[in-house]
Amino acid sequence: MTTQMSGRGRIFRVVVMGVSGCGKSTVGKLLADELDGEFLDGDDLHPVANIAKMAAGIPLDDADREPWLREIGARMAAAHGTMVIGSSALRRKYRDLIRAAAPDTVFVHLHGSRELLAERMAGRPGHFMPPSLLDSQLATLEPLEPDEDGKAFPIAQPAELIAHGAAGWIKFAVRW
Repeated sequence: MTTQMSGRGRIFRVVVMGVSGCGKSTVGKLLADELDGEFLDGDDLHPVANIAKMAAGIPLDDADREPWLREIGARMAAAHGTMVIGSSALRRKYRDLIRAAAPDTVFVHLHGSRELLAERMAGRPGHFMPPSLLDSQLATLEPLEPDEDGKAFPIAQPAELIAHGAAGWIKFAVRW
């Protein structure tokens, strides 16, 4: 893992990843605050067609995800300061697409039991991602591999503790 410098200090590129309901947005916002950076919710970058498909209970395929992942990578690469983006980034090849644009990106993988994830999804009224897609996301998920710059964090603890732990890991793990 490498990083850049700015007038304000170190610049980090972080994707908070995991299946729907794991807390990417909540932890991502807190993590961005801890790292003195900006948070961007990857859901806001989905094309309208992707959101409609998911809202209808239809899982996205690789062709649907590719432009979205390229946009995430482009946003990450174009950031002038620390950037934290929430994105499912479920497969290694998806993370590779992001790293192709922003090679210094690190991944914070939020994970938890299916039961906890389903409970959280059910408690999000009005979100476009229905709980019925959780199993397809879990089936698609490829955990971080040992050669990827990233670390997994369990979601059973409070979001503030996860963000604090992730910030500490990122600050410690980055090489100059």
